[in-house]
Amino acid sequence: MSRFDIRDISKPIIVAPMAGGPSTPQLAAAASNAGGLGMLAGGLLSPDGLAERIAAARRLTSGPLGVNLFVPQPSAGTERQHREYAKALAPEAKRYGVRVGAPRDDDDGWAAKLAVVSDMRPSLVSFTFGLPSEQTVTEAKMAVARGIDTLIVQGPAAGGHRATFDPATPPCDTPLLQLLKEIRVDVDVPVVASGGVATADDVARVLAAGAVAAQLGTAFLLADEAGTHRTHRAALRDMAFPDTVVTRAFTGRYARALRNGFVDRHGNQAPFGFPQIGIMTAPLQSAAGDADDPHGMALWAGTNFRQARKGCVAEIFRSLT
Repeated sequence: MSRFDIRDISKPIIVAPMAGGPSTPQLAAAASNAGGLGMLAGGLLSPDGLAERIAAARRLTSGPLGVNLFVPQPSAGTERQHREYAKALAPEAKRYGVRVGAPRDDDDGWAAKLAVVSDMRPSLVSFTFGLPSEQTVTEAKMAVARGIDTLIVQGPAAGGHRATFDPATPPCDTPLLQLLKEIRVDVDVPVVASGGVATADDVARVLAAGAVAAQLGTAFLLADEAGTHRTHRAALRDMAFPDTVVTRAFTGRYARALRNGFVDRHGNQAPFGFPQIGIMTAPLQSAAGDADDPHGMALWAGTNFRQARKGCVAEIFRSLT
């Protein structure tokens, strides 16, 4: 089997992995069928669940498929901070008739998932929160030194989690085009641009800046094939949600979401602690979704979320290339 090269896809578009629901086998396969690369989100799935999704996507496409995994790291929070946050979340839990989740250590099935991708051999495997992954020039150099053959450079406008190695360090705020320029000076591997890329003009700009492809997530949240929760879909089109904010309130790690009531109530008091904070808020978020309450759940989105459009993946691809 020949080695996959990201530069060989006919359309320089990657549909980003979006854990927690939006990424589906149908979404990934449709991206690959449209000439790009579809990514499956391995984070928050069981190893068996990941294997099933890879197999399901392969039944829908003969094109390349990628998988993203969360790299486990020690929690940056303390048990005391988690207990205090649980107390702050108690009124939310009472309102929904659920209990705050019990925080625990969890490596997200890391070793077993590595075995899955080693066995099933997707075309590409990317990593978030640790090597291999990159957010700054220093991290990019570290990744290349470990043998990584493609870098995904994440700009500050990205929706969802920031991929920084150190969870307690504020995310890099260097604009994407500048970050691309700085990283390309120091590394000699293909670079993919992500974060705030939402239109054909955005794609053209990052390609002109030297990226070999653009990775887009928010732009596909409203796609027919995406598994985005109905409440999340509605909020993306609701003028009552005019902006986004980077917050730790939902998962204990910096991540960009639509600003909602949960963020306003808990954004300033949320401690670090991934995955513990995410485990604590999971029952609340699930209940909020069941109640169609957009002010109780994470509404992940990049800054250009208003550019997201409804339709099938093939149609969205045509609008971007």
